[in-house]
Amino acid sequence: MRHCLALMALLLSLPLHAAQLHLELGDLSRTWSSSELLGHSQVQDIRIDQDVSYKRPMRYRAVPLATLLEGVGADDHLQAVALDGFAAEMPAGPLLSTGPARAWLAVEDPAQPWPALAKGKPSAGPFYLVWTHPQAGGIRPEQWPFQIATIRRMAPVEQRFPALLPDPTLPANDPVRQGFALFQQNCLVCHRLNGAGDAQFGPDLNVPHNPTEYFQPGYLRQYIRDPQSLRQWPQARMPGFGEGVLSDNELDALLAYLGHMAKRRP
Repeated sequence: MRHCLALMALLLSLPLHAAQLHLELGDLSRTWSSSELLGHSQVQDIRIDQDVSYKRPMRYRAVPLATLLEGVGADDHLQAVALDGFAAEMPAGPLLSTGPARAWLAVEDPAQPWPALAKGKPSAGPFYLVWTHPQAGGIRPEQWPFQIATIRRMAPVEQRFPALLPDPTLPANDPVRQGFALFQQNCLVCHRLNGAGDAQFGPDLNVPHNPTEYFQPGYLRQYIRDPQSLRQWPQARMPGFGEGVLSDNELDALLAYLGHMAKRRP
């Protein structure tokens, strides 16, 4: 019995296994382990003044993301896929920039795990895309994907998912077109629409029904701003989109796109 307890104590004291990050970038694809990244020649300690996920200042060991994106050009499109199915669509340009807003891949050390995101939830690891000086680049919260498993180069959303496109006859300056861009940035990471999208996280926003059809307009705006103010339950995962993330004009455009797409089901 004493030997069993000693063995159990030893096992519990051992660090967690190193995680793996898969980069699917075409011919230059490769897999990095967390131990390899923690030993990378450009890894360094960084401070994030206001971390989007932890809601407080944080420090990380991190690698400039651009150094891992060999062969990727500024006009390319990337997708970061998380362990839970969250799929962030991101143009490569900002990720390759050296500043002032700069993207970093924070790497969780298995021997020194990060804190849980909330009670009963895991940490943001093993890999977390964070930004220094994000305000300088207009970086949105959905551009901070955590628990990343894979980063891959993809065709742009418009090419992969034509079912998401608004009516092509709309003028270039129509708010619906702006709403489509905002939908890609803020909603497509979790939701599909018309069955189109890669996320496996939230429900489809047009099939069988569009939220503009079953929410009163004021309540729909309130739900997007603060979901818990309408429906409270411990397992709720949708974040609120305050005015610092979506201005009132941007929210108007997003709702215009959703309302438009309610008439464009397959």
